[in-house]
Amino acid sequence: MTKVFIDGSAGTTGLRIHERLADRKELEILSLPPELRKDRAAREEILNAADVAFLCLPDAAAIEAADLVHGDTAVIDTSTAHRTEPGWDYGFPELHGLREKIAVSRRIGNPGCHASGFISLVEPLVHEGLVSPDTAFTCFSVTGYSGGGKSMIADYEAEGRDAAMDSPRQYALGQSHKHLKEMVKISGLTTAPFFCPIVADYYSGMAVTVPLFRKDLKGSVEDVKQLYQACYHSKIVHYKEYTEGLIAGNALSGRDDMVITVAGNDERILLISTFDNLGKGASGAAIQNMNILLGLDETTGLAV
Repeated sequence: MTKVFIDGSAGTTGLRIHERLADRKELEILSLPPELRKDRAAREEILNAADVAFLCLPDAAAIEAADLVHGDTAVIDTSTAHRTEPGWDYGFPELHGLREKIAVSRRIGNPGCHASGFISLVEPLVHEGLVSPDTAFTCFSVTGYSGGGKSMIADYEAEGRDAAMDSPRQYALGQSHKHLKEMVKISGLTTAPFFCPIVADYYSGMAVTVPLFRKDLKGSVEDVKQLYQACYHSKIVHYKEYTEGLIAGNALSGRDDMVITVAGNDERILLISTFDNLGKGASGAAIQNMNILLGLDETTGLAV
């Protein structure tokens, strides 16, 4: 039986991973008594007793926890700490060559939610030479408030909350969002995009949009569609043509899949990725990576 430890199971991502794995009969979920959760020696012992350890911690704590692992434990870190670090594999298996690396990895950096949407759209275009790595991209991303964690959830669901929360709110105005580093490196870009994340008054789900001018594309709109169809045809990530005039940010709320689509026209193209920030954007992706590590059907335990 595979032994799994979730370090930081009180946070949003950790709780959801724990809930999703609780009924999996092939797994044994290891746990620490509350009084030992900050005991370094106890954490080191249980981390190294696990076959797979999920780190659902702030960056500094995730770095400390990873340093405690000296055995054969496979670590899946959901923080931003290791996503672009040497020796860690990026946990988005649909990208070129990553599924094979994840299958034998002992250090996996689980992707950020906004980053998952951007990279899913841009990396294939750069990899196949349809856009230059020097392209100056813009990205806007609409997400539900659960992406802000427990404190933001509490703020949005509080009685008598601030009226500003009734409307969408743009944040990270200083263009230094923590996901930018992985967006640049994993996509193979030479410069960071303008990134405009927006939080809105709904619980979960997100729509990430990357506009693209035809002049920046080395090919046609049809080439982009065909590339996405070739890259994304699994139950978890797949291409879909939208015929409706609207795409809702919460269209895939509660699910673990991701839909890629192309809209716009021949001159101004919209690349759009829709998914749940708590699903393929967090806990769903972490469980998918664990499934691949264990040689299981990667959709096991996922809502797709």
